[in-house]
Amino acid sequence: MSKYVFFVTCPKGVEYLLGDELEAFGLTLVRNAPAGVWVEGELEAGYRACMWSRLANRVILHIDEVDARSAEELYDGIVRMDWQAHIPAGGSFRVNFLGQNEALRNTQFGAQKVKDGIVDSIRGAGAPRPAVAQKDPDVTISARLNRGRLAVGIDLSGHSLHMRGYRTEQGLAPLKENLAAAVLLRAGWPEIAEAGGDFVDPMCGSGTLLIEAALMALDIAPGRRQERFGFEKWPGHQPELWLGIRQEAERRAHEGKQGRVPAFAGFDQDSRVLDTAQRNVQRAGLEGIVMVEPRSLSDFARHDDWAETGLILTNPPYGERLSERNVLAALYQSLGEVSLRELAGWRLGVFTGAPEFGKSVGLRSFKQYKLFNGKLPAQLLLFEVNTENARTPRDPAAAGQVVPRIVNAERAEMLRNRLKKNMKSIGQWVRKQNIGCYRLYDADMPEYALAIDIYEGRVHVQEYLAPKSIDERAARERLAEALAIIPDVLDIDPKDMVCKQRQRQTGTKQYEKQAATGEYFNVQEHNCTLKVNLKDYLDTGLFLDHRPVRHWIQQHAQGQRFLNLFCYTGAATVHAAVGGASRSLSLDMSKTYVNWAMDNLSLNGADPRKHVVEQADCLAWLADKRTANQTFDLIFMDPPTFSNSARMAGVLDIQRDHGVMVRQCMERLSSDGLLIFSNNFRKFKLDDDLAAEFDVKEVTASTLDKDFQRNQKIHQCWHIQHKV
Repeated sequence: MSKYVFFVTCPKGVEYLLGDELEAFGLTLVRNAPAGVWVEGELEAGYRACMWSRLANRVILHIDEVDARSAEELYDGIVRMDWQAHIPAGGSFRVNFLGQNEALRNTQFGAQKVKDGIVDSIRGAGAPRPAVAQKDPDVTISARLNRGRLAVGIDLSGHSLHMRGYRTEQGLAPLKENLAAAVLLRAGWPEIAEAGGDFVDPMCGSGTLLIEAALMALDIAPGRRQERFGFEKWPGHQPELWLGIRQEAERRAHEGKQGRVPAFAGFDQDSRVLDTAQRNVQRAGLEGIVMVEPRSLSDFARHDDWAETGLILTNPPYGERLSERNVLAALYQSLGEVSLRELAGWRLGVFTGAPEFGKSVGLRSFKQYKLFNGKLPAQLLLFEVNTENARTPRDPAAAGQVVPRIVNAERAEMLRNRLKKNMKSIGQWVRKQNIGCYRLYDADMPEYALAIDIYEGRVHVQEYLAPKSIDERAARERLAEALAIIPDVLDIDPKDMVCKQRQRQTGTKQYEKQAATGEYFNVQEHNCTLKVNLKDYLDTGLFLDHRPVRHWIQQHAQGQRFLNLFCYTGAATVHAAVGGASRSLSLDMSKTYVNWAMDNLSLNGADPRKHVVEQADCLAWLADKRTANQTFDLIFMDPPTFSNSARMAGVLDIQRDHGVMVRQCMERLSSDGLLIFSNNFRKFKLDDDLAAEFDVKEVTASTLDKDFQRNQKIHQCWHIQHKV
């Protein structure tokens, strides 16, 4: 028999489960894809997927792939296909179009070009024009655009297979049926049922988990009650194959009820949603098998006829607002207490969009699975219910830390899209420039006042302090959303992300430790190795906005005597040394950063006799009389905006003091040397008298790389030389 290729779609995160399921139907896995799998096999196996898949959304029979780098190219490819083999004479069709590229930015436009190509192809062959029908078409065409290629197929399912036909109404925030099936499979329900276990959902809502558990345990095909599928009027349909599969489904549904039938019990305190659940049970043909009754979690009690083992599986409320966190903690704690008291020896599964409340259950979780409920990231937490796994319940809100979770999905999606857009534009640029440390996002959206920096695969997130007009709870809520979105979009482990709140720093606060992990690692910048630490200090050891300044220094340092004032971790000195500076002197008031600068120079093989780092008050050093060896050809001075450190002789105010400091630098600058003067005070104005005394050129624009051009005031920079 002929082999066919199929693309079978599913909820995000379910791809590997779906692959296993399809192989059991006789299909061979070709490859996994985001939210779907490619498989191949006989048409009968494709039919079987339509009838029996508990996880799939759609089963698409792949028929061709065409170039689609332009609308014209797409149309030409569609016209050349043999559509009479797929659309019945005088029949109707519709097109489901997904994806976009530079030429095809709108899915409606893409769908129209496919429709035009199909109609023109059939008419060009002398056949009657087919009708386009959005509702109840004879055939549904799937067109999926990825970059410059369009995959074209016939949607054999005709509708999303998650719609089993039993749920025509729904309760609050229901799970889709195929996601519920995925959760059941991950929780091990088929094995528990086979071993004689029962099933309980103490917060069952409209009953989706209960019904899917029963269909699974009783070997009832999820597509058994569907009236029609998308292949039934397709010219390639083989009715005898399909009849055999339907008859098999009826036989297995009958046989599944002949042996032991597990207990399926659902409870909820909302009697109205239970009315919906009861009607869903009836439509699924499970009346008398699945039982639901009104009961609050606190009143939950074991039935005498339940088995000694089983699965408690529930999808509790996530909490609409952060203000509900205390209520959720108590709910999850009650779930754990009730399970331990009434159903010891069972397994407990909690599918939640607020996985931090797993700590409130009071049991040690032995397994966690990441899934998605629609676009919301969620987790399935599994617990073995016994006293050995008991632990003290903890309220995750008690410590006051912000835990990643999405409250407003629409708002969070805006951030997701912005990050994807930045990754595309900035990501291409950094790859071409071979840059590993860069700023991806800098408060691009007012709702998310964050700076997101990438350090060679690790992520440093700084939350700007919200103005007093912004409600603190709302700000925490948005930060929680950002922390949930960022690892997913960037495809990193959340452990590789560090978040800090950014505030205006004065005096020695900029040097104070935020933590004491000692987690340093090395990064590369223009052939220089630099040591960074994302956790222990407010800053990381590398000011990313000064990357072009450092590179310029490296390119112009050959044979130069270099001075780095307020040197921080000495990154600019490293660039000067790597660029061939004959000697350098780097000064900073902080012993921590002096040692860090020494380490950075050592990492790059700099001779410590030629490249010296000293702990010094730069203001006092500049005010001292210049000695014989204190003439430099290249000076970099990037002072803080303000400092009143006890280690300083005075107080530094960059606006007030910069004129004196620049003149003192110029006294140490050789006749043809250059001073690079920079600061990050947004309201800074250079002293007009300096331009009268020296050649002054503002170079700020040339010192801002692509990743900082959205924030033009991140710093200001001047080149200052003696007048000829």
